[in-house]
Amino acid sequence: MKILVTAKRVEDPESKIKVKPDGSDIVKEGLKYKINPFDEIGVEEALRLVAKHGGEVVVVSIGGKEVQEQLRHALAMGANRAVWVNHTGALDQMGVAALLQKVADKEKPDLVVLGKQSIDDDQNQVGQYLAEYLGWGQATFASKVESLESEQEKSKTPALTVSADKKTVRVVREVDNGLATVECTLPAIVTTDLRLNLPRYASLPGIMKAKSKPIEELTPEKLGADVALKIQVLKLASPPARKAGIKVPDVATLVDKLRNEAKAL
Repeated sequence: MKILVTAKRVEDPESKIKVKPDGSDIVKEGLKYKINPFDEIGVEEALRLVAKHGGEVVVVSIGGKEVQEQLRHALAMGANRAVWVNHTGALDQMGVAALLQKVADKEKPDLVVLGKQSIDDDQNQVGQYLAEYLGWGQATFASKVESLESEQEKSKTPALTVSADKKTVRVVREVDNGLATVECTLPAIVTTDLRLNLPRYASLPGIMKAKSKPIEELTPEKLGADVALKIQVLKLASPPARKAGIKVPDVATLVDKLRNEAKAL
């Protein structure tokens, strides 16, 4: 089976993010970047599925030449080849989904796996838009019953269950009050949650092999995708600074402050 997986380039969550004085963007000088953690989980799950069922993992990223770093990371993990959509302009979630739709039309995968959201804008929309544009079934927030310390996880057993005839995929989803299991007819869209798996580290041999794996370059024009902005970010602002905490001498003082100042009791 063929699995298409996304690998978005995002700011390292350990970086300190500052907003420009005019609110037009964040200050990007000095920032470190990495593959979106939710997408990395998607790459791991795709690799496990292909190890079990055979096939190939194709990873895709959208952006300038710098996104090749994240594509090479996914290739070093074990993905077979990569697709780079060369586009440096602004994109909204519908534009991203439109580009991924065209890539999916070209690649004709059995399954598309995306992170449920990217940690830079936290929109959680692209997977749903993509399913609508392709007319495919979708299972969002993919998780699993077993813990990340379980024997299944240690043996890298895929959490997504593909039927023997490769016609359906069964997904355990995280919902507000627990877990729900859904089954989708393939081809389908799956978005990954944090508890799906623990991504592997790229080995040195994998890193060396990644250097020779192919990266196909495409453009929105070549794909024929409409990337005109439907949503525009007008301004960014930093959250208000938190007030410093205080120490209280005893429980009675704490209760008094909670009752009379914080009005929490």
